[in-house]
Amino acid sequence: MSRRSTAEKKTAKSDPIYHNRLVNMVVNRILKNGKKSLAYRILYRAIKNIQQKTEKNPLSVLRQAIRRVTPNVTVKARRVG
Repeated sequence: MSRRSTAEKKTAKSDPIYHNRLVNMVVNRILKNGKKSLAYRILYRAIKNIQQKTEKNPLSVLRQAIRRVTPNVTVKARRVG
């Protein structure tokens, strides 16, 4: 961490097909051994399956699923000892 100035917050870039930052964040989470193209293929295939099965907007379904999984209460770490 720099002593001179605070580091700037980096915003996540959007993905090339859907132009959505959430999709790019999910791709970065499922990234394995630096193979980003494989992670994009996995996610786009999953989005296509969601589109075919639900007949809804797959990005809204993805956003709703992530919102349901995330905890409502933030947990703070406490140091003991």
